Amino acid sequence: MILSVVGVMSLATANVYAQEPEAEAVATEQVADEAVAEEAVAEEAAPAIDEETEIAGVPFHQALKQKFIEGGVFWMTPVLLCLIIGLAVAIERILYLSFSKINTKKFIAAFEEALNNGGIEAAKELARNTKGPVASIFYQGALRYNEGLDVVEKAVASYGSVQNGLMESGLSWINLFIALSPSLGFMGTVVGMIEAFDQIQAAGEVSATLVAGGIKVALLTTLAGLIAAVILQLFYNYILNKIDSSVVELEDSSITLVDILTAYSKK
Repeated sequence: MILSVVGVMSLATANVYAQEPEAEAVATEQVADEAVAEEAVAEEAAPAIDEETEIAGVPFHQALKQKFIEGGVFWMTPVLLCLIIGLAVAIERILYLSFSKINTKKFIAAFEEALNNGGIEAAKELARNTKGPVASIFYQGALRYNEGLDVVEKAVASYGSVQNGLMESGLSWINLFIALSPSLGFMGTVVGMIEAFDQIQAAGEVSATLVAGGIKVALLTTLAGLIAAVILQLFYNYILNKIDSSVVELEDSSITLVDILTAYSKK
């Protein structure tokens, strides 16, 4: 009897120890299956993420090209031309004003020194060989010194107006393109809306897709015109600011020139 009980207990213990490796093997297989499943899900999701990244990461110039085509080449091209020509004129004006800028205080000191040491001819030679509107006014004033100070004052005032006109040359074109760009954009929008309603009439029903697509294309021309006008307006105001500072400098230099020549005539 005792032997029988001992035998049954030994058999049960053996079965338990035999089941533990099997359980561990089953658990290991489950973990492996879960890992494989997670890898498969990650591989399936990876292409979707790449596709989204590719769509969202379209190069800027390609996006502009696509919107340009969607807006209609017939209406977008004039707006683009207004922007390009306006920028060309603005850059030319900025370069002209920048290159004509000189150190006015240093030039006036050199002019006065040349006038005192070498006379009016030396002063004229210095002004002739110096660039910029200030030097041009000094040259015109020195050129008419022998005709009297009253003539010098009139010549300086008249030539100051000439220099002011030269600095403002081309600004009317920039102003024209600022007004013309949004006007062309609005015109393209109106024509696009008319075409959209024509498509609705031809279809015989109001389709949300048809209406939204037509309006989107029509509004692109307005957006392009407004962007061009804003860019040109920024350049226009910057140029005006430079011209205003140059005009103030010219007026102050003209007064200084008359004072210098008046002092020289009393010697």
